[in-house]
Amino acid sequence: MAHELIKRDYIYRGRVLDLSVSRFNSEAKGEIRLEIVHHNGGAGAIPIFEDGTIGLVRQWRYPAGRYSTEICAGRIEAGASAEETAARELEEEMGLCAKSLRKITNFLVAPGYCEERIHLFVATEISESKQMLDEDEEIEVVRLPFAEAIAMIHDGNIDDAKSIIALLLAGPIIEAKLQQ
Repeated sequence: MAHELIKRDYIYRGRVLDLSVSRFNSEAKGEIRLEIVHHNGGAGAIPIFEDGTIGLVRQWRYPAGRYSTEICAGRIEAGASAEETAARELEEEMGLCAKSLRKITNFLVAPGYCEERIHLFVATEISESKQMLDEDEEIEVVRLPFAEAIAMIHDGNIDDAKSIIALLLAGPIIEAKLQQ
């Protein structure tokens, strides 16, 4: 079934995202009008340390009105790859560098109205660098056992979708590392 874009009018262009009213032709339904959020996508990483602990960040999230514990992640800038973005965010937010980044998945955030796709990585062979926070960021690095992070998902203390997905999918990789 074909869905052809007829016209796209941008009604907002911002630093983080754009919003359009887009019209499509659907063979089944005729002309459809949709509001679409356009976003470059993002990438994030979970660092796994030699002792088997992992790193997360705790930061204030203005839309939620509270602190949130999450994996480090950020927006893919024009011309950057998902892997470059994950490495950049690991250094900027956590002050860490990784010799190895292993992609575990990518997913659409909200495909009903948004183009954003997030790419997730596990980072290993970690060394310390210098944290370089953006002007609007206040981030505390949290290092904890993997089992504790999973418990935080189940008790609602980690409720960020990208972090839940990353932690659950990284589980077998982290468990294998713990058994080495």
